[in-house]
Amino acid sequence: MNRTTALLTLCTALGLAACNPPAVVTVPTPVPGPAGATGATGDTGATGNTGSTGNTGYTGSTGATGATGNTGKTGDGTTVIVVAPAASAPAN
Repeated sequence: MNRTTALLTLCTALGLAACNPPAVVTVPTPVPGPAGATGATGDTGATGNTGSTGNTGYTGSTGATGATGNTGKTGDGTTVIVVAPAASAPAN
């Protein structure tokens, strides 16, 4: 029985020694260096497209009626008839 206890103690010690958790390795965080020089200004962008034409506006209101004109002169009783001249023959 002493032999069994010694063997069991030895196996337990070896088993626990083999199961050690892995050591945690902390990697140091790199410290950033100083900022570099400012870069050159970029080129100007292209001109944008022309926008769409707007909608036609609404029609305005009808204007007011104008003032009534003055009454004309009364005639002297003579009637004048104007006759159009006859058409002339075409020239060749």
